Amino acid sequence: MNSPAHYRQGNFEVIDIIQDSMSEEAFRGYLLGNMTKYLMRCQHKHQDGGSQDLRKLIWYANKYVETMAPA
Repeated sequence: MNSPAHYRQGNFEVIDIIQDSMSEEAFRGYLLGNMTKYLMRCQHKHQDGGSQDLRKLIWYANKYVETMAPA
């Protein structure tokens, strides 16, 4: 994943640590919650029309789709 240093804890991506600490169902709920958060605030937080939050929403949506792929 291409992410800033603050998204890492040592050699690990924070999102991977979160995923490993949850059941699949709970992790999907976490992802859906983040998608909702970014959708709801995209036009209110940034002066760029929400493009930064929409990119984050898309990232979480793609991660959600990855969780649906057969292992």
